[in-house]
Amino acid sequence: MRIKISLIFLVVLLSKFSFAQIVWESPKHEVVSFLGRQAQKGNITLSDYIQPSSRKEISKLLAQLRYANLSVKENKELSFYQKEFSEFDTTANNPSLSILKKDNYERFRMLSVKQDEFLLRIDPILTLETTQSANQNLFKESHGLSFFGQMSNHFSFQASFRDITESGTGIDRLKNFTPETGVVKTQNINPNAKKLNYSDVRGYLTYSWKNGDISVGKDQNLWGYGENGRITLSDKAPSYPFIRFDYQPLKWLRFHYLHAWLQSGLIDSNATYPKGNDVYGSNREIYISKFLAIHSLNFIPKKGLLLSLGESMVYSDRFDAAYLIPVLFFKAYDQYQSRYNINTGSNGQFFFQASSRNHIKNTHLYGTLFIDEIRTSEIFNSAKSRNQLGFNIGGSVTDVFIPYLTLGAEYTRINPFVYNNIIPAQTYKNQNYTLGDWMGSNSDRLIAYIKYTPIPRLKTSLTFQEVRKGDEGTIEQQYLAEPQPPFLFNLQKIQTTFTFSTSYEWINNLYLSAQLRAFSESNYVNRTKNSQFQFSISYGL
Repeated sequence: MRIKISLIFLVVLLSKFSFAQIVWESPKHEVVSFLGRQAQKGNITLSDYIQPSSRKEISKLLAQLRYANLSVKENKELSFYQKEFSEFDTTANNPSLSILKKDNYERFRMLSVKQDEFLLRIDPILTLETTQSANQNLFKESHGLSFFGQMSNHFSFQASFRDITESGTGIDRLKNFTPETGVVKTQNINPNAKKLNYSDVRGYLTYSWKNGDISVGKDQNLWGYGENGRITLSDKAPSYPFIRFDYQPLKWLRFHYLHAWLQSGLIDSNATYPKGNDVYGSNREIYISKFLAIHSLNFIPKKGLLLSLGESMVYSDRFDAAYLIPVLFFKAYDQYQSRYNINTGSNGQFFFQASSRNHIKNTHLYGTLFIDEIRTSEIFNSAKSRNQLGFNIGGSVTDVFIPYLTLGAEYTRINPFVYNNIIPAQTYKNQNYTLGDWMGSNSDRLIAYIKYTPIPRLKTSLTFQEVRKGDEGTIEQQYLAEPQPPFLFNLQKIQTTFTFSTSYEWINNLYLSAQLRAFSESNYVNRTKNSQFQFSISYGL
């Protein structure tokens, strides 16, 4: 009874603040890159190290840019993006209804309803994509629906669903060594069928107040910077359910917390029981429960400078309510709970990040350090060190030689055994895909790129990438070998890729994209070369 009264009091207290609701925007939306470049030029202060960002924050930053010294090209893009985030325009609060036509802001909508504090917007999701190479072809199609809205100034909701089918001779059913998001495929009756079907479902229910928000959702969460992968949290693993809490008590301080329910992919034989018939097998199978808790403190000591530190804990077998305490020091609690027994404990990580924008004119510099395990007393002792960590360092400079031309480079290294663990249910994975960088352990990547926008909303890029991948190793090597196997031991492959990409957002959320890739792969025995062309039309993200 006392808890119930306290919760009612908390809701009443928070409701005294009237602020716009929180709806989360896809990190793939082109507005994210647009704002990132404007922050790089010093026109705005942007906190995009944690994604997805809220539409409220994006709209606020777009409004600030109306007073910045933008080029004609940038102003046209600004006006275009403001059509997408028009729900925060307070100049038009009249009730409205749009069905299969443009709304009051010239943005085409399948359905848009606004009445007092209620808002609902619905749009379809459609994609047609073809990929052709010398000896393979792939066709991908998807269809679905997305919607978002608000029920008051504090409560908001959103969801999306899409059904995706791939067909052809070039299907990658496992999607392991690729930045493409992993999938949970439907079961094909014919395993030899040249088709792959899977779905993607996401959603949120969010409560927000003046300087914070709490969400219950299912989505991917990104943490840190990376041009083609992130070493802390990336979009490699399929989406998962979670509770997210963000709080910014001070202009220069932000706290972020996430508790996620992961899929271990491992059957719990002790929990499995007979179901009383033999149809599709005789047992009811239960997966081992798996969870992730992560939190970080993020400091903004001056405009354009961001410093972050955080920790995460992957734990399994049963839910532990202590990890719902956002400010709890996870590593210390795990040591207490496990009594310092490695076979009863959980899998913890620490991570750090620094980002600098426009301290060197028009330049973004960043670096991330991810520590899975380390012996601080033996860091420089090659015989006894256990430096199981990953890092990336990168930077870019924009408006080089001509406006809207950006040059950049990035290097990422992940030492042997990072993301792995002695307890199979506590690896840094969801649905058997890494939560971190898609390359996995014992690998590195070098990227150099040129990006240019010749006309508003037409994005082009030329990218060079080289990836080296070594052996995953064994658990015995990870925990017992002294000295540890060297970086890139038993080198498996070297991939080199040149990619030219172009994308044009014709109308809001309608993209025409093309990509030409030339790549080679070597394992020191064989060397293969290939090229492929990809073209897609998509509506919705």
